[in-house]
Amino acid sequence: MAKRVFRVGLLLVLQFTLACCWWTPEAFALSEEQQLISQAWRIVNYSYVDESFNHQNWWFVRQKALKNPLKNREETYGQIQEMLASLDDPFTRLLKPDQYRSLQVNTSGELTGVGLQIALDEETGTVAVIAPIDGSPGQRAGLLPGDRILKIEGTSTVGLTLDKAAARMRGPIGTTVTLTIRRTETQAVEEVPLVRELIALNPVISKLQQTPDGRSVGYIRLSQFNANATTEIAQTVQEFEEQGADAYILDLRSNPGGLLQAGIEIARQWLDGGTIVYTVNRQGIVGSFEAM
Repeated sequence: MAKRVFRVGLLLVLQFTLACCWWTPEAFALSEEQQLISQAWRIVNYSYVDESFNHQNWWFVRQKALKNPLKNREETYGQIQEMLASLDDPFTRLLKPDQYRSLQVNTSGELTGVGLQIALDEETGTVAVIAPIDGSPGQRAGLLPGDRILKIEGTSTVGLTLDKAAARMRGPIGTTVTLTIRRTETQAVEEVPLVRELIALNPVISKLQQTPDGRSVGYIRLSQFNANATTEIAQTVQEFEEQGADAYILDLRSNPGGLLQAGIEIARQWLDGGTIVYTVNRQGIVGSFEAM
């Protein structure tokens, strides 16, 4: 079996919750909001590899952040984001609680909703359907790529983030959510009630193709490293092997990442040996994962 080497992109995400704040003597002198900022600072201080921190005094960054008056949690999150932005590192960012919950749902491999992949329409500011998931309520209702979701339960989608729009469409199994849809083909506006179901998220699209010289090439597109990805890739490769595949193309374009363990297990399906990925902090290598 021909094998292709690929790299797994890793996103370093900082999750902050008061429940896991480290309690130190210093905490007695800080407000609740300042404790959260201090915790964020310590996580970066311990884990970030570059001791110069983008040629800045990281301790001074902390002191500056703690001096600013903070009225509420949103202002605290803003201060943390500003502090992390000074690192000029695109892979270090704050996920607010609702964003973190959305990440957990998206990588779990299943969700309770209507089965629509969505994106923001920059021209209208509304939410657009990219594609319905096969067998989902959205597909059975006839929703098509390009349809615009104008309202969710009567609330306009203009100005909503994707996370908030998706959250409004999720809910308990068996409950109904009504979408106001502008059809892309006819421009007609209609109300579409959808009953929420448990949706399995299959991140794999595959096809066995024949080349002009008669070889069979298995094309596999992986849209995300979610909880289903490892099993789906293994099953797809097995099916292609049984059909006599000579080579493979593993398409990772537009893959935003996902679960580290899923990336490792998928890499092991393609690599014969060597290090797949290792993690490093200021003390050196703290974790290494090998191909088997």
